[in-house]
Amino acid sequence: MNTARPVLLDTVLFPHRSLSQLGFWLLIGGVAAICLVVGGAFYLAGAWPVVGFLGLDVVVLYWAFKINYSRARLSERLLLSENCLLVRRIDPNRREQTWRFQPNWLRVVMPDPERSESQLVLVSHGRRLAIGTFLSPVERAEVANALRAALAKLQNVYYR
Repeated sequence: MNTARPVLLDTVLFPHRSLSQLGFWLLIGGVAAICLVVGGAFYLAGAWPVVGFLGLDVVVLYWAFKINYSRARLSERLLLSENCLLVRRIDPNRREQTWRFQPNWLRVVMPDPERSESQLVLVSHGRRLAIGTFLSPVERAEVANALRAALAKLQNVYYR
């Protein structure tokens, strides 16, 4: 006998990163090549300390991108069934947090989708949870609409 509840919504949210791994290496290589040429010119002109600073520029750029890529490992999974909305967040250090909400009492709040600082918040029984904080305002509005539609579908099932 199958006791599994049907899943009404199952989605994973993650930050967008527009630069691929290949693009990253091409960018670092291009910057390093430019710094090498410029550094060579300064070296030949007798200003050899400039070469060290140009090399430091490449290292700092590499380090900044690596931090950015590590933060891209953040994800949130929303899983809505008839009796539970499960939110599972995995942070960049691979630590997991889980929240459970009873869908009949759940409100999806997004005050002003047009504003970039507007948050998508789940509210139930006095508890509040902001989700998708790393998404663009348009993406947060899409998630809010999808979640509201799934909750409305669930309400229609109960009241038929």
